[in-house]
Amino acid sequence: MKTSFLVLLLISVSIFSQEKKIPKVSNKGKMFIYWGWNRASFSDSDITFKGTNYDFTLQDVIANDRITDFTFDYLHPTKITLPQTNVRVGYFLSDNYTISIGVDHMKYVVKTYQTVKINGEINAGTPFDGVYNNDDIRLVNEFVQLEHTDGLNYVNVEFKRFDEIGHLIGMNNKDFQLNITEGFGAGILFPRTNAKIFNQKRWDEFHVSGWGVSVGAGLNLTFFKHFFIQSDLKYGYINMPNIRTTENIEDSASQSFTFFQKTIVFGAKFNILNKNK
Repeated sequence: MKTSFLVLLLISVSIFSQEKKIPKVSNKGKMFIYWGWNRASFSDSDITFKGTNYDFTLQDVIANDRITDFTFDYLHPTKITLPQTNVRVGYFLSDNYTISIGVDHMKYVVKTYQTVKINGEINAGTPFDGVYNNDDIRLVNEFVQLEHTDGLNYVNVEFKRFDEIGHLIGMNNKDFQLNITEGFGAGILFPRTNAKIFNQKRWDEFHVSGWGVSVGAGLNLTFFKHFFIQSDLKYGYINMPNIRTTENIEDSASQSFTFFQKTIVFGAKFNILNKNK
């Protein structure tokens, strides 16, 4: 019995010692592109509205994202921007560092019929005219509607680190690699703001409205060297001092808030320097 055990042990050790080491997959010089979807949450925000006959601030306004029901619209060529989407193109500066540019297409919708505090003055010939000092007001449709729904477009550049971690969990396969990525980004906000103030004509146009910064981390599963699935968590700060609200250029809004975004994306990477790698 002891002899049989020793023989099996020696055979196992011999097989293990002869196991081929899987060569590391090189990323340097590769381009990558991905497309996917997100869910986002936002902190409460103070929103200031200014115009010729009004200047008031709504405090601690609640807003949510707007998720699209899962239908063929997620893949339809003419409707793929209806959901909350993420698209990015990037380049591996080395095996471990990437630089990329992309758009985080979130949707930001001020919750209607909420009651908030208001400060300031309105003198625009509306039922809401008056001087306000920390008073309560209900956000009915006839007063204020505000959405960044096509969308809250965070156009940003990201710099990230990329590390393979599959070996830490015994995942040693040439066709599958598990990676972790983390880094930071910065960019501009180019929303298509859907706004209606005091029942005036609705405004719904793209406009550069501010800037943002963000940090994030995620897991990446690469298979067959060229394809991957990735999930990221991203936290950021957005400041928009110049939001257009009506066709009158003197009317504007401003706000700042933080966001937390969860994504799932699908992509591909390909080498543009050495086709043999």
